[in-house]
Amino acid sequence: MKSNLDAAVEAVLEAGVSLKQAFGNVKLLKHKEDQSVVTQLDIDTEASIEKKLRTHDSAIGFAGEESGVRTKADRFWLLDPIDGTQHFLRGIPFCTTMLALIEDRQVVLSVIYNFVTGELFTAEKGKGARCNGAPIHVSSRSLSESLIAVEAKLEREEHVSLYLELRKKTNVMQTVSAGYDFCLVASGKVEGRICFDPHGKDWDYAAGSLLVSEAGGVVANIGKTTYDFTDHDFLMTNKEVYEELTTGESVLFPIIH
Repeated sequence: MKSNLDAAVEAVLEAGVSLKQAFGNVKLLKHKEDQSVVTQLDIDTEASIEKKLRTHDSAIGFAGEESGVRTKADRFWLLDPIDGTQHFLRGIPFCTTMLALIEDRQVVLSVIYNFVTGELFTAEKGKGARCNGAPIHVSSRSLSESLIAVEAKLEREEHVSLYLELRKKTNVMQTVSAGYDFCLVASGKVEGRICFDPHGKDWDYAAGSLLVSEAGGVVANIGKTTYDFTDHDFLMTNKEVYEELTTGESVLFPIIH
């Protein structure tokens, strides 16, 4: 019987064939209530991956961005079929498929596939992170040398203040594509991704959390030393940046407990 990782990779790679063919050449289906966009391919991709994973092991539950919780279980797959749909529609390669396996509220397996570039990122808890089979690792740059991806609701004044303070200490970028950012962090090309009151949901961040931590990064909810994938305020950075942001006097993200 194939492993969960093999089954996940197979399902995501198979779906990626149609996604690459349609990249930059697909019509918008509708806007959701939160104004994010969805295409028919989002829906079809989620259905095809779910079907493939159910064939592998029907005892594992499933939850997806487009269909919600399909089957409840302590162990379940969590899928974002196209993260960065706006980019996908416009032919910008900041889009990925993200799949995580959750066991007892812990992310234990992660697959993020950039179907445009063919980069397949995988991680299993305690086994490291890889890109197309080769080990990857976060960088060791300091905060002042860093490039940090940030996601926050900047229409709130308090968030703007924090964002501007962060910009004084480091270089900030925004792709508005979580999966793409996580791959950059885990590969050592970007030093971190920080979210405070972001727009995303569980499926936007779970897979990336394991990829970054298994690549040697630090993953923790803001104000804490632990990580809960249902808490979307977090720091996912290399160790050097995490220490500078959380320890010492007048830090931006002090550890409360």
